[in-house]
Amino acid sequence: MAVAAEFTARLTTAGPTVDRLLAVSTTPAFVYDENRLHEAFALLDRVRAQSGCKLLYSIKALPFAGVLRLAAEYVDGLSVSSLFEARLAHEVLSGQGTIHITTPGLRPEEMAEVALLCDFVSFNSLPQWERLGRSFAGHSSAGLRINPQLSFLDDPRYDPCRLYSKLGVPLSQVKALYGQSGLKEHRIEGLHFHTACESRSFAPLHETVLHIERELGGMMEQLRWINLGGGYLFTRPDHLEGLCEVVDHLRNKWQVDVYFEPGKAVVGEAGYLVASVIDLYDSDGKTVAVLDTSVNHLPEVFEYQRRPELVGEEPSASYSALLAGCTCLAGDLFGEYRSLHPLRIGDRLAFRNVGAYSLIKASRFNGHNLPAIYAFERAGRLKRMKSYGYADYRRQWMEEPIDIERCEHD
Repeated sequence: MAVAAEFTARLTTAGPTVDRLLAVSTTPAFVYDENRLHEAFALLDRVRAQSGCKLLYSIKALPFAGVLRLAAEYVDGLSVSSLFEARLAHEVLSGQGTIHITTPGLRPEEMAEVALLCDFVSFNSLPQWERLGRSFAGHSSAGLRINPQLSFLDDPRYDPCRLYSKLGVPLSQVKALYGQSGLKEHRIEGLHFHTACESRSFAPLHETVLHIERELGGMMEQLRWINLGGGYLFTRPDHLEGLCEVVDHLRNKWQVDVYFEPGKAVVGEAGYLVASVIDLYDSDGKTVAVLDTSVNHLPEVFEYQRRPELVGEEPSASYSALLAGCTCLAGDLFGEYRSLHPLRIGDRLAFRNVGAYSLIKASRFNGHNLPAIYAFERAGRLKRMKSYGYADYRRQWMEEPIDIERCEHD
């Protein structure tokens, strides 16, 4: 189904200017660009209108309430991975949308509440389904997260279909156990799979769907819904044409509702980390610039040895500095960057495209404060949304006060 030509929306927002971005009142600061978020969600909304796809925002990428409320204007619901995420999603949606959950970490003591909060539950393993599935009877639509056993990634750290994967029921097991009796007889109404990571092509998705159809055959007729997961990036309408074709195929062939749950694709380019230079010195012939942030605020820099993009970097410039975090971790380094002018104490710098999996993973290692959160509003204003202080740090690490009277009764 060729639909790209019908789209007019594009991700054209350049984002806040450097001057506006660096004008935050405190650093370190995490800034999210509402205009960029609206453009990304509006682009997906066009896909929903053209293909009939149902859209979810995967809140694990960035669960800040301001972002969730903005997402709720466009999506059919939210995708969560824990009870806490489900509670937050329920609070933000206020009944205006569905909540889907899948996680290896379902706990028996949480099942009653998860069943009340979540409309769709994709069980991660057959034992998980057999132990906990009864909790959802009459409350949620039950499905299985499957592992199609078809890999497209070279790095096993990112590959949900890696050998010995913990994510999903192997497709061969689903076929062997339910091939005769069928999924419907076992009250399984949907399938969920997620096989990509930062893919800029939907070709792997198309190949995965055809592979699942070949393996399951007529079992597909018993499904009410299919969740395609996420892991795909896009910035233009034609990038999404492959998704529309897959959705159109599934809806027409099997008469199922089809869900798609992007996360990083919509928030990744909408986020910035702003920091200040707090020290400068020479180390073995290189200039080291210490920032008032650290890789503990962008953990994937250290985890996956990524070099974040610096706003205003000039690769051909002669001046260079090694940008370092402020903790005692020797590897707390963002990388070496070049600029036209030497840095000075107090200068501010900003890393771009860090909206996903940064703030949610950030920590107060060494006691350094978390970034304050700012919204670059649609009207062009920079608004501080949340900040942290010593009270938050203390609350995290001080033991709870002991209630002597209650202890005596216990």
